[in-house]
Amino acid sequence: MDITFADHVIEFNKNLSYKGSLPEGFKVLNPYLDNPETLTVMQKFYHKYYDDSFQRKFMIGINPSRHGAGVTGVPFTDTKRLESVCGITMKSAHTHEVSSVFMYNMIEEYGGADLFYKEVYINSPFPLAIVRKTKNGWLNANYYDDKDLFEAVKDFMIESLKEHISLNLDTSEVFILGKKNADFISKLNKEARLFDKMNILEHPRYIQQYKSKEKQLYIDKYILALKK
Repeated sequence: MDITFADHVIEFNKNLSYKGSLPEGFKVLNPYLDNPETLTVMQKFYHKYYDDSFQRKFMIGINPSRHGAGVTGVPFTDTKRLESVCGITMKSAHTHEVSSVFMYNMIEEYGGADLFYKEVYINSPFPLAIVRKTKNGWLNANYYDDKDLFEAVKDFMIESLKEHISLNLDTSEVFILGKKNADFISKLNKEARLFDKMNILEHPRYIQQYKSKEKQLYIDKYILALKK
């Protein structure tokens, strides 16, 4: 039996572990180890949408948030959208994530989840959730929030991106979410020569929080970029 795109992603996620050092005050969370149901719903998702060998476009986020992929194991997908759009129920957790709202509004206009995921694969250069210790407890962190953090995880990110590319992703143009994210991926790209061209799109969280009145404009921008 042929090994599908889904099989490769599931294998990648199951074997994910970050063993490198981190600056003080940062911690990496692995959703697949923290909650057995995450592993189950993640597999259901990829078997549903990626059980083939088609080449796909690569869309790159930052790193999973604790309430999105940090729970469901699926980038930009909280438990609400996992159930209402993808038909996959998660019993052990209930999450709402602002980025997920924008992403699934865009996916609906693109032509729906079946078509979108047949043509696009989303992941992050650092595919595990990062949290930072604050006086109010542990909060979400981005891999680029701290210079030492970026230096610590840089090699792991390059290896991770190479593994994603090997799934059969189109490297002629990559779609990067977030301008600051793009600055750092550009550094990785100079070093590792991963992609020919970078197409930079505003991050869903930024759009939902600061540009919600112009949301349609950004949905159109995403779709035009991906379908050209």
